[in-house]
Amino acid sequence: MLTLLITLAIVFLVLSIIAGIFGFKGVARAGCLVSRIIFFILVAGFIITIVIMLVRFIF
Repeated sequence: MLTLLITLAIVFLVLSIIAGIFGFKGVARAGCLVSRIIFFILVAGFIITIVIMLVRFIF
């Protein structure tokens, strides 16, 4: 699941860069937004996992 999310985020980022080069600004913005959302989900999941591990370790 993690590999799939990372792959999707990178694919959307690359596609938005290519769309931006060819002048499709709307597509580039949408692709960048999707990539940012996926990266945010990954970072949030990582932080939540660390917090849960610390809580279990402390208690």
